[in-house]
Amino acid sequence: MVTIAESLAQWAHGYRPDAADLALAERSLLDTLAAALAAREHDVATLASVLPDAARWAAVGHVLDFDDVQVETSSHVSVVIVSSVLAVGGDARAYLAGAGVMTRLGTLLGWPHYSAGWHITCTAGAPAAAVAAGTALGLTPHQLATAMALALPAAGGVQAAFGTHGKSLQVGFAAEAGVRAARLAQAGATADPRALDQWLTLLGGVGGLPDSGGPAVPGGLAIKLHPCCYAMQRPIAAIRELREALGGLDPAEVARVVVTTPEAGMQPLRHDRPRTGLESKFSMPYAVTTALLDEFPDFDSFTDAAVNRPEAQRLVAAVETVRTPGGDDLLTGEVDIRLELSDGTTVRTSLAQPPGSPLRAPTPAELDAKFAACGADIPALLAGINWASARALLNKALPAGPLES
Repeated sequence: MVTIAESLAQWAHGYRPDAADLALAERSLLDTLAAALAAREHDVATLASVLPDAARWAAVGHVLDFDDVQVETSSHVSVVIVSSVLAVGGDARAYLAGAGVMTRLGTLLGWPHYSAGWHITCTAGAPAAAVAAGTALGLTPHQLATAMALALPAAGGVQAAFGTHGKSLQVGFAAEAGVRAARLAQAGATADPRALDQWLTLLGGVGGLPDSGGPAVPGGLAIKLHPCCYAMQRPIAAIRELREALGGLDPAEVARVVVTTPEAGMQPLRHDRPRTGLESKFSMPYAVTTALLDEFPDFDSFTDAAVNRPEAQRLVAAVETVRTPGGDDLLTGEVDIRLELSDGTTVRTSLAQPPGSPLRAPTPAELDAKFAACGADIPALLAGINWASARALLNKALPAGPLES
C-alpha cells in the first residue's frame, strides 16, 4: 500500500510548473523577502542570529506577521518554504513542490487540528520543508519520503505561542528541520515513510491519500496588506470601507462596538486586552481599534506604544465579540460589525473577503505599496531579484552572528 509520504514524494518529484504556478512563486518570493527585510531591526533578528540560515530567515520573516497565508489550511506557506529553498540554493520549482506538499498536508490535517491549538505552519511546515529542500537537492522520490519522516520529530508548534517571540521562532525551527532532514536523507539516513501516516493519525488528521490534481497550491495564497494576523485583515478592511463610505468617522464618537463573527475566524485571536505590540497582532478588539484610529494600519499601529494609547485602550474595552458556531477556516462566512455612537445612532458594516484574499487578489499598486511600507530601500532591493540572488540579499541583511545578552 502506498503511504502518504510516498504519494506526496511522487507528486513533488514529477511536478512541473505552469505559467500560473511560476507567477505565484515569483510573487511569494518577493512578498517573503519584503516581510523579512522589514524586520531587520526587530529584536527577533538578534535572537535568531545564532540559528542556521533557514531558521533565521523564517523566524525574522514571520515575526511581523506580514507574510502570506494559505487560507483553507490557515498556514503561512511561503515563509517556511522560501526560507528552506533558499538555504540550499533552490529555485521556483522546489518552492512550488514544497508549497504544494504543505497545502496538501494541511488539508489532510484539517480544521480540527488547527482548532485544537496546533500551529499548522509548523506541523505541516517541517515535512513540507523537507520536500522543498530535498527537491532543490535533487533527491529521489524514496529519499523525499524518507526526509519527510525524518522531519517529523520537529513537526510541532502550538498557538499558545501567539503574541510572543515563540511564534516566529517555532516557524524558524520548522524550516530548519526540513533542511536538516533533507540533508540527512541525501547522506543516506533511513526512516520509515509510514511514520507520516501514524503522525497524521496521532494529530487528528482526516487520513487518506492527498489530492494530486489542480495547481501547485490549491486555493492560492492570500497577501496581507496589514502587518497582523490574517484573521484581523477582514475586520480591519470592513471598518476602513465603512469609514470611506461615510466620508469619515470620528473614533471619539464610538461608544460601543459589537463584532459578530464565525468562531473559526477567532481561533488565533487570543488577546482580548492586548498590552504589547505582539499581542495586538492577535486581537479582534484591537483590529477594530486600529482601523478606527489609524488611517491605514501599518507597522506603527502594532507597537507597545500604539496599543497603550489611552484612546486605543478605551476602544479596545468598548468592543464586544459575539461568536457564531462553526466554520472551517479564517474566512468562513462574514464578519458583521455594529458601531453604536455617542449620539445614540448606529452604523453597521459586513464583509466576507478582504483585499488581498485569493478572491480579491492584490493589485500591482497594493503590492507596490506594501513593499514600500516595508522600507524605503526595499523596492530597489527587490528590483530584478531572483531565486539565485535572494540568498545573498538575505545573508547581507540578516547575517548570522553571536547572540548578545
